[in-house]
Amino acid sequence: MEAANTASLTVGDIMGLMEAWYPASTAEPWDKVGLICGDPSRRASSVLLALDPVRTVAQQAREGGFDMVITHHPLLLRGASFLPVTDPKGSVISHLIRSDIALFNAHTNADVAHLGVAEALAALVGMSHWEPLEPTGTDSQGRPIGLGRVGEVEPQSLGEFADRVASALPASPAGLLVGGDEARPVRRVAVLGGSGDSLLQRAREAGADAYLTADLRHHPAQEHLEGGAPALLCGSHWATESPWLPVLAGRLAAAAAAKDVELRVEVSTIVTEPWSSHRATLGGTA
Repeated sequence: MEAANTASLTVGDIMGLMEAWYPASTAEPWDKVGLICGDPSRRASSVLLALDPVRTVAQQAREGGFDMVITHHPLLLRGASFLPVTDPKGSVISHLIRSDIALFNAHTNADVAHLGVAEALAALVGMSHWEPLEPTGTDSQGRPIGLGRVGEVEPQSLGEFADRVASALPASPAGLLVGGDEARPVRRVAVLGGSGDSLLQRAREAGADAYLTADLRHHPAQEHLEGGAPALLCGSHWATESPWLPVLAGRLAAAAAAKDVELRVEVSTIVTEPWSSHRATLGGTA
């Protein structure tokens, strides 16, 4: 009888894969990326992927028997002097350390990368022939990397494109906001998962007909639309970045298979937006 394959990766092995795909050197200078807690030499036969390192995700990791959690967002971006279990971040760290679960994150280094956050969003909404919206350099394979992506979609109206985006983004309470004439034609599209105020002008300069992003504030969005194209589509931060997680899951599973080792990879389905429901506002203005 053939013996079952019991070989597995270590936390350090998975860190090596992440560094090869999403080098820490490509993260923004203010960012915090890498191993937050855990032992690189520990066996890692199961990995849970999530956008946010929050208590519910830590609980899921513990109850599911996972060895490692990989999130997009860092736990301690602004640092902390005290981490008691009564503090939200302290509670996450306590849950993970007590259960011997490693926590790793790839943030802006995953945003800019090939097969990273921006490209996952671009592929989700049907873009092709894309390039970085704001280039930052090239990767080890000579491919251009950078924030966001801009490329082509099949010709359609803004309303039709908005419907496509709304049907493709992960379901969330925030939904999708649309700014612009929904009859206007759309062919060239810019996308940036997460907060996109900073690249409004860059999307215009790139000739985009529509710009899909998140967290757009009232005044920057209003002033941008007063100035013309592109039209704006504003999803939630969570929904516009989460499409990267299945892409990462596929890469990890393929890497494990190539090494002939066992690795259980799961994408958390917990919606970690701060909002739990949505209400249409129906009152008058006079």
